[in-house]
Amino acid sequence: MSVNVDTEIARPGDDSYAEAAWKLKERIRHEEDVLKQRKGFFTDAYRRSTVYLLLSRNGSDERLMGFAAVRRDGYILFLAVSPEFRGEGVGKRLVGLVAENHDTITCHARASNENALGFYKHLGFKVDRHIENYYEDAGDAYYLKLGRSGGLTEKLSEFMRG
Repeated sequence: MSVNVDTEIARPGDDSYAEAAWKLKERIRHEEDVLKQRKGFFTDAYRRSTVYLLLSRNGSDERLMGFAAVRRDGYILFLAVSPEFRGEGVGKRLVGLVAENHDTITCHARASNENALGFYKHLGFKVDRHIENYYEDAGDAYYLKLGRSGGLTEKLSEFMRG
């Protein structure tokens, strides 16, 4: 039985897969205590963003593997990978899709989210600054940046070869 992995792109105004993305985000929130945004904020941000989605398709069975919602300036608003697909390059592939369209990629990561920080640092993101009380629950964040200093395409090409 073969499984196909397809890439979908929801352009601004297209809320295709918004509910599936919300359910994945909420599942991660419940299991890992991260991605704590309210539904109205999430849905509005999703609709205003370009959203890159990776879907696993096996016959009529379709599952959202992960998604990245990105603003026009290359800022990642949300990046989520379903726990059963972690370690399979899904997150790296999503960031690669963003990199195809942006010279610089930025995002915030919760300072206590070691998994996210490790992932971003592994891809070459650098901590630009630490922001205290960034989140509604007074949690701290790091502002992370990839690109411009050495060429994003070059960095990702080196990473993919290695």
